[in-house]
Parts: sequence; C-alpha cells; structure tokens
Amino acid sequence: MHVAGLVTFEVGPLRTEDGGIDVGKLRRHIASKLHLIPRYRMRLAHVPVERHPVWVDDDHFTIEYHVRHTSLPRPGDDAQLMALMGRLSSQQLDRSKPLWEMWIIEGLSDDRFALISKTHHSMIDGISGVDIMTVLLNLVPDGSVVDAERYVPRPAPSGAELIIREAARRTGRVVSAFGGMRDLRDDAQAVASDSIRKLRAMGHSLGSGWLTQASETPLNGRVGPNRRFGTLDMDLAGVKTIKNSLGGSVNDVVLAIVAGGVRHHLTVNHGEDVEDVDFRVMAPVSVRSRHQRGTMGNQVAMWLATLPIAEADPAARLGAVRRETDRLKATEQALGAETLVRLSTGAPITLVSLAARLASNVRPFNMTVTNVPGPQFPLYLLGSRMLATYPLVPLWEGHGAGIAIFSYAGRLHWGFNADWDVLADLDRFIASVEHAYEELAAAATAATASGAGTAPVDAVKTPRKRPPMGAKKPALSDETAAAAATPAKPSTASKPAPKSSSARQRAAKSTATGTTRADPSPASTPRPGTTTAKPATRKPKAPEDTAAQSKPAAAKDRTAKDRTAKPETDNPS
Repeated sequence: MHVAGLVTFEVGPLRTEDGGIDVGKLRRHIASKLHLIPRYRMRLAHVPVERHPVWVDDDHFTIEYHVRHTSLPRPGDDAQLMALMGRLSSQQLDRSKPLWEMWIIEGLSDDRFALISKTHHSMIDGISGVDIMTVLLNLVPDGSVVDAERYVPRPAPSGAELIIREAARRTGRVVSAFGGMRDLRDDAQAVASDSIRKLRAMGHSLGSGWLTQASETPLNGRVGPNRRFGTLDMDLAGVKTIKNSLGGSVNDVVLAIVAGGVRHHLTVNHGEDVEDVDFRVMAPVSVRSRHQRGTMGNQVAMWLATLPIAEADPAARLGAVRRETDRLKATEQALGAETLVRLSTGAPITLVSLAARLASNVRPFNMTVTNVPGPQFPLYLLGSRMLATYPLVPLWEGHGAGIAIFSYAGRLHWGFNADWDVLADLDRFIASVEHAYEELAAAATAATASGAGTAPVDAVKTPRKRPPMGAKKPALSDETAAAAATPAKPSTASKPAPKSSSARQRAAKSTATGTTRADPSPASTPRPGTTTAKPATRKPKAPEDTAAQSKPAAAKDRTAKDRTAKPETDNPS
C-alpha cells in the first residue's frame, strides 16, 4: 500500500564524463537531508500480544539500499519509462526496513533522467509530500552538497519496553479525555455546539454512500499484483480558462474532465449504457492544519462524490459537479470522515484504514481521484531543472484504475495507475480523458464567444450557524429598527444591457488564445437585452449621453460577474 511518483529532470550538471548520471552525488545529497525527515530512517516494530505497530530507529540503515540505480537502453523513450514505472510499483516494500525506495533512471531520450520514488502511505500524504519534495529540491540551480549529519540510531526497545510505552500512550489518552471533560465543564455550550456539528457531519458522511455498493463497470474487477502506468499533460491556464468561463474551481474542472473521460471510455470504447450507472469517486481531502505542515504522517479524510457520467453536455456536466462539491462542502463531509476515524481508532490517523475495510466488503466507490497543488515555478535538483512530476495513487480492492494529478510550473501532470488485467486498454482510457478536456474547452470557448459567461448554479446553501443555546439576540439600534419597519419598494429592474459587439469579440479572442487543444467556436448572434427601468420622477438622459454611458455599463456588468465567481482552489481541502 504505497504511493509513488515519477519525476523527470534535465541532466544538466549531473552528467558524468562517460555520459551517465552522477549517482554518488545524488546519494550524498539525499543522505544529507534525511535528518530533516527522521522517519525515513525508521522501521516498524510491534507491541507484543496486540501487535500494535510503532516506529523505531533502524540500526542497520544503508543509503545504498534505499537509493538505487538503473538505466534504460539508450535512447530510452517514454513508453519504456512507463513500463519500468509499472513494474517497480508492482513490487512491495520490505516491511523489515524503512518503508521507502528511490530509483535513479538514466538513459532517457532528450537529455533527461528520472527519479521513481515509492513510500508507504502510512508515512506520508499528498500535502506533506510537497514538504518532503522541497527538502530535496531547490529554488535555484545550486549544485553544492553538504556533509550529512552523523546518524546514531537509538537502541531498539525490548518487548517489555514496548508494552510500557503502549500503556503510557493509552493512559495519556485517558488523561486527554478527562481534560476534555474539564473543557466541557468550563464551556459546555461551545463543546455541545461543536459536538452537534460533528455528529451532523458524521451523519452526512455515513449517508453519502459509504455503506452502499457503487455500480459495477469495466473499470472495476478483481485486482491482481501487476500494474500499468500512464501519464497525461495539460495546460493549467487552459483549465483555468474553463473555470473562468463556465464557473467552479480548478478541482471542479478536474472532476468534470474525469467524468467526461469515464463516460467516453465506457460508451465509445466498451459500448456501455451509462444512463443508470452510479459512478462514485473517492477524493482525499487534507485535514492537516497550517501548524502541522512539515510533519510526517497521514492527515487526510475522504470525500465520496458522485460523478454525472450520464450527462452528455460537457458544460452541464461541470455544473452538476459544482453542485455536488458544493453539497459536500455544505454538509462538511471531510469533518465527518475525520471524526469517524478518530472514534474508530482513538487516534487522528487517516480514513484510509476505515475506507479499506469498507471497500473490501462493499466497494462504495469506483475510483480514487486526487488533485494536489504544487509550486508554479521551476525547481532544481543539484542544478538540474525538474521537468515534470507524475504521482501514483494505490489501488483498492475491486478498483482497476486510480488517478492522481499534480500541478507544477503551469502544467497539470496526470498519473494513471491501473491493474494490468482489469484495464488492459489504459492508453484508450487516457485518450478518453484528453477528449473530455478538449470538449469541455470547446464548450467554454463557445460560451464566452456567445456572451453567456458563467452560468449560475443552484448550489446547496451553507447551513446558517446558530448562536449557542441560551444566548440573547443583540438588540437592534433605533435606526436599524426603523429601517426594518419601513416596507421595501418594489423593484422594476430587468436584465442588464448586453456587452457591445467589440467587447464580446475582445473577450472571445482572449479566451480562444488562452484555451489549449480546442478550436474556438464562431460567435453566435447576440441575445437581445433591455436596460434598467428608470423611475418616472427621474429626468431621462439625452440621446448623446446613452453612447457615452455604454462602456461604463459594460464594465459594471463585468465587475458584477467577477463578484459572483467562486474563489479558485486547486484542491477541495
């Protein structure tokens, strides 16, 4: 159960005289950073009797075992690199050693080399993984290597010591519980309000589909030990253009692209009828607080989202995804999932364990989709510029594919992990996802060219927070009370005036140039509009003033649209 990543670099200053890669320098650089991530030199031990796992220092740690070196037959192409990635990700990590490996791959075409990393999910989640990546990478092309700090492992505890430590851990939990009771006594109303909120969120999480079976599709089946891996690159600016034109967030657009790709793959490649298919994805959501950034360990909860794969129209499909993510946010399902984990284990660990137990019996979702935002500027490894990074998410039982996305330097890098037998046509599935992006980009171009802009979505309203029980309502001032008692005048406003033809053409041209892999559709005939009705007591403007006011009116219309657009988030967390 490991996560992995494939990262490509320019060879640059790491080239040796014989044309290879300076592997020794890379190993020294990685070893010099391990004191910043101490768990990378720890192994698992187990408490006697109940076999509870704990971390202890590995007294036989060797950097050469964990940082390995291999080569493709020169000049190695991307297909060979993907095959190697699939083969390495199929191999399990040695549980008797620190649970990570890193492979240095040379021999790639176009003057590149690659790093393939494997890390057990118990050590790291996607958000903290960004912090670990920054330990090895630099903002500037600096090729210097510092000496590694001397590693002195602490003696491994005996079985008796492990039992004592486990008893102390459980005692600490009891003390924390009493501390919680003291807080309850000191501020009963606040605790009760928070408890009700968590119980409500837990109810929404359990009722969202975790206890029911998702539909069976060609993407689901009995998972074997072998894996396939594939990649796809997208322009982040093109995804943002779709977001700005049709609404939603970057993550909403990503989920809509996945929905369109699944629909195309099932209907076109497999001839399936998707009208009544209940297709759900599990989307990890970080619950890591800001002060926990840089700490090791898994700190994620899960969203369970239904994708509208039966919807044929790409713009309407994105609108349905927006409504679904708005519902998940309004019902606080990430909080409910985190609370369920805490209650089921007694410790703030990830929902992965709970989801694994559910998925083995029920399979409540069809696929994992995770989108992790990364830095939007170049990074370097000992002076060699990083070109791309493709993440890999592990497969659950019954899941033939998993998708992980990482944004870097203006690009979205998609990594597709697939079971060798369940998804033998992985290349066709990736092509379907790319097709879904292109049709969504075309829909955004057409919407902007026609002046439709961002269409409103009937999102679920966020529940209004109520004051604590017993709290008095604040008294209204005399002015506020008088204003509330005054009846409101009826509004006679109608639709705002449409943009001028020149403004529509400029918007269409701007959007078309910012959208990738889509041909701009011709602008349709502008829709007629009316201006805001004026009160009868106000003197009408002279004809010559109307033209002078058209440009400010259009600018005001665009400002109003900007105020209604949702803030952009690359990640639903």
